[in-house]
Amino acid sequence: YQRGFQMILERILEHKKAELRRKESRGYLTSLKGLIADRPNPLDFIKALKGAYTPDSPALIAEVKKASPSQGLMRPEFKDRFNPVEIAQTYKQHGAASISVLTDQEFFQGCLDYLSQVKDHVGLPTLNKEFMVDDIQFYEARAYGADAVLLIVAALDRVQLEDSYALAKGLELEVLIETHNEREIDLVLERIPQAKLIGINNRDLKTFSTDLAITNRLAKRIPEDKLIVSESGIHKRDDVEVILEAGAKVMLVGESLIRADNIGEAIQNLLTTHKHDEEQNKATQGTRWV
Repeated sequence: YQRGFQMILERILEHKKAELRRKESRGYLTSLKGLIADRPNPLDFIKALKGAYTPDSPALIAEVKKASPSQGLMRPEFKDRFNPVEIAQTYKQHGAASISVLTDQEFFQGCLDYLSQVKDHVGLPTLNKEFMVDDIQFYEARAYGADAVLLIVAALDRVQLEDSYALAKGLELEVLIETHNEREIDLVLERIPQAKLIGINNRDLKTFSTDLAITNRLAKRIPEDKLIVSESGIHKRDDVEVILEAGAKVMLVGESLIRADNIGEAIQNLLTTHKHDEEQNKATQGTRWV
């Protein structure tokens, strides 16, 4: 069972490479470059996150996610009706600083059209959440409206990581670099010292279990001039307090929001301090007895 989880990233990457080989044609890259020429400049992803961060709450990157390889569809009704724009608009209304859109089709039932729809109708900075293994994907991201892309250190060798970062920046895309352990963080700090956005994934790639202690442990290695993004395993306000205390200024949350009965309420619960709740309760009690 555990071995199955361990293999899932390898399986995704193998499939991704095969999928991209089918896209290799000069005509496709030319058409993407044409789409890019018609796109406005990307929005400032970092500025949006910094603007939303407060000492009480990390900035929220809220994720539009239809399915996952370990759990299938996030909600049963997504089988017949999935509206990424509606979900992203709800995120925006309730305080998300930016939107992450999963575009992998085989394992997450996403697509690039979801990315462009969200960007064009919602207008927040968007992150293309994808398993980036080939140059063509960066042109796709930019052509379909992404402002930022994800690079997973565990999925790339050192040269690929450096080249991918340079290509993304050349296309004016911000880069979130996702790490899982000390070795990966040290590699990023050494090879891409100019990287501003470092993600810490609290999910163990071998077991798929999540543990916020990973953010706590790894954040200590990251210089203060970087923006730390805590990813996975964030479900309630207590979790937010843990990552804030560790030094994370941004959180990437998908599953717990998508699965919530009321998405807006779920976001408010993450962004509102317990102290604020207590004050609200006192105020309400005060008016009740007048």
